[in-house]
Amino acid sequence: MVLSRMLAALAAVLLATLFGAVPGTAAHADPDVRADEWQLPQLHAADAWRLSTGSGVTVAVLDSGVDGGHPDLAGRVERGIDLVDGSTDGRKDFVGHGTSVADLIAGRKDGDGVVGLAYDAKILPVRVLDAQNRYGDASTVASGVRWAVDHGARVINLSLGGAASSDALHSALRYAMGHDVVVVACAGNTADHAGKGVWYPARASGVIAVSGLNPDETFWSGSVSGPQVALSAPADGLIGARPGGYWHVQGTSFAAPLVSATAALIRSKWPTMSAANVVNRLIATADDKGPHGRDDRYGFGMVDPEAALTASVGAVAANPLDTEAPSASSAGGAGAAPTATPSVSRSPRAAAPGNTQTAVLVGIGAVLMVAVAGFLALALARTRRDST
Repeated sequence: MVLSRMLAALAAVLLATLFGAVPGTAAHADPDVRADEWQLPQLHAADAWRLSTGSGVTVAVLDSGVDGGHPDLAGRVERGIDLVDGSTDGRKDFVGHGTSVADLIAGRKDGDGVVGLAYDAKILPVRVLDAQNRYGDASTVASGVRWAVDHGARVINLSLGGAASSDALHSALRYAMGHDVVVVACAGNTADHAGKGVWYPARASGVIAVSGLNPDETFWSGSVSGPQVALSAPADGLIGARPGGYWHVQGTSFAAPLVSATAALIRSKWPTMSAANVVNRLIATADDKGPHGRDDRYGFGMVDPEAALTASVGAVAANPLDTEAPSASSAGGAGAAPTATPSVSRSPRAAAPGNTQTAVLVGIGAVLMVAVAGFLALALARTRRDST
């Protein structure tokens, strides 16, 4: 298995920076791949997986296609559609971008390669980006959104965007939300649109706009910020699959799928929960960073899969990020864009988010205490036997 998944050299076709994919050095062996998945302990994935693995949920990845034959994704990628030239069924990736996005969501948990945050979810590939990782017309993306909704997607991931808005895409996003689908999009990267604010469609009403974080949970300097940012997630120094192997990537394109995966975990645990309440649960349970409450960099905070699956969160009537929802016109209504993190009741944790070293030390200490207690008990038992 390991030999069959040895990594090839870095791909000749690099990801276009428009979509936030900045490949670094190629990963060369599966142990390296597993060791580089720093986002999983950071997001307390193991704790979340005790409650949900994404089973039964389909996540549409509108991107450059997804390599359905990659070992990480075998059996996870459904037949999709190619809206660029119709040459594939969505399960071929000419760039690698879409495969990395899909891998972060649903990479198989089989002891090798990248493990997705919602590893039992299904991926519905919708190719909307050409061989240069671009889309020529937003109507192509709009058609992809509608197709994904009509073919069973419960979460849609859009790791793409630009400065210009689109009436066609706006209409498609409303269609998705009207059909109870959670829509997640990357906020964008400063290398491409510095000073122009959050990308579209991430800034569209009701969409979860995701900014990027460093491994120490600080704001990644390459990420766009703005008032529409709703959540943040790991974006720098990540590793993902590509046709023929793996590579290191960075960008908000790869932060967004971690939020999409968390939405899949929620929808798997509570299949009848509305999209509006999934969105509300995601923002209500976020790990607040930066200034208290919502801010332009972190949004409501870093996505927190474990808290999203354990916290007590009140129900809402409409997506709290959707200013176009029917109740949004009411002052303080459920549809009004929130400005502060709602109060929730969380289950206790062994360690605070990001404090992995503390958790390890606590675990080692506990093991030592048990060992010492066992030694003392054994010594006492022997003493008693010797005295009788």
